[in-house]
Amino acid sequence: MPPTDPTLVRMGEFGRAQGLNGEVRLKSYTADPAAIATYGPLLTADGRRIELTSVRSVSGDILVARVKGVGDRNAAEALNRVALFLPRERLGEAAEEDEFFAADLVGLDVVDRDGVPLGTVTDVPNYGGGDLLEIRPAAGRVTALLPFTKAFVPSLDLANGRITIDPPEDLFAPPGPKPPDEPT
Repeated sequence: MPPTDPTLVRMGEFGRAQGLNGEVRLKSYTADPAAIATYGPLLTADGRRIELTSVRSVSGDILVARVKGVGDRNAAEALNRVALFLPRERLGEAAEEDEFFAADLVGLDVVDRDGVPLGTVTDVPNYGGGDLLEIRPAAGRVTALLPFTKAFVPSLDLANGRITIDPPEDLFAPPGPKPPDEPT
């Protein structure tokens, strides 16, 4: 469930319990997965405070975490699918001039190369193949996903709250009819 507060940044999400002693799997969305444990208390969408007391890497961005107050498998299982958030202001500023946080893109205006308004960024998901921009068109129709690459996003102007894209012609086209099944 997404947070209702747009100033919260999703930092990770709990998975299934690990073992019998209260450990739980955690998918970290931070650049250095283990860094999620260094931000102090994290928040859930319903406002609970979660403190990670330790984490260890299992594979890539998957960690096994110990959570303050969680001491058995049942308590760990209760955390399954609980997302963890951090107020944006606690992240500070990006280290390099051309770096930014994905959360800083949400809400930016999207224009084409001629400056024609196209919509607004509503999310920056990553389903495993790289970051995408989810864009709500100015006309308010269904959102579209655009790969967040130099080819599609030639210019990013955070100071002016604007992203310039080079969209495919059918970016906001409704899905076409499904092709008929081919005989086997």
